[in-house]
Amino acid sequence: MMPLLPASLRLVVLGFCLVLVSLSAQAAPEREPEEVIRESIDELMEQIEGRRDYFADNVDELKALVDDNLDDIADFRYIGASVMGRYFQNATPRQRSRFAGTFRKTLIDTYTKGLVTFDYRELRVLDNQQPQRYEDQASVAMEVVAIDGSVYPVSYSLRLSDGQWKVVNVIVNGINLGLTFRNQFDQAMREHGRDYDAVIESWAPEIAVEELEEGGSA
Repeated sequence: MMPLLPASLRLVVLGFCLVLVSLSAQAAPEREPEEVIRESIDELMEQIEGRRDYFADNVDELKALVDDNLDDIADFRYIGASVMGRYFQNATPRQRSRFAGTFRKTLIDTYTKGLVTFDYRELRVLDNQQPQRYEDQASVAMEVVAIDGSVYPVSYSLRLSDGQWKVVNVIVNGINLGLTFRNQFDQAMREHGRDYDAVIESWAPEIAVEELEEGGSA
C-alpha cells in the first residue's frame, strides 16, 4: 500500500505538480522532456535554498517569486480549460478567464505554503526514464523524498504541441490529479446548480488537498 501523504507534503507535492501542469520548453524542443522538468525545478530550488526561514517570515515575497517563476512557463488558460472539462464550452469568455485567474492564485498560494511548511530532503528526477512510445508524447518520473526517508512517486505525462513540451497530467502517489480536479469541478457545478460564478468564487486549494488525502487512503 502506498504511504498516505502528510498534509504539508501533499501541499508541496501538489504545488510542484501543478507548477508543471503546462510547463513548456523553448520554441523548438531542443531539450528532452526530462531536462525541461529537471532544470525548471533546480532553478526555483536554487532561489529559495538556504532562505526558507526568511521566506517563512516573508511569505508575500516568496509568493511574488513563485508568481514570477510561473509567469513564463505556465499556461493557466489551458489548465483552467482542462479542469473545467465538459463545462468549458458553455462558459462565457469572462468566466473562462476568471477561473484561469482564480486557479493561478490558488496554485501560487498552495505552492508557497508547501515550500515553507514541508521539510523535504530531496526532489529528484529519475535518471532511468521509460522510453517514449510516440514522438509527441512522453512520461517523466520524479520522486519527493521526505526527511524521514519516505519516498513519494510523481509521474508527468507530456505532450509536444506547436514545438513545446507541455505536461498535460500528473499522477502523485497513485493519485491522478487531472481526474481529481475535473471531478471536483464537476461536483461543485452540480452542488451549485451549474452556477459558474458561484463555483469560481468558492474554488480553494484546501479542497484539492482533501481530495488527494481521500484518494491516497483508498
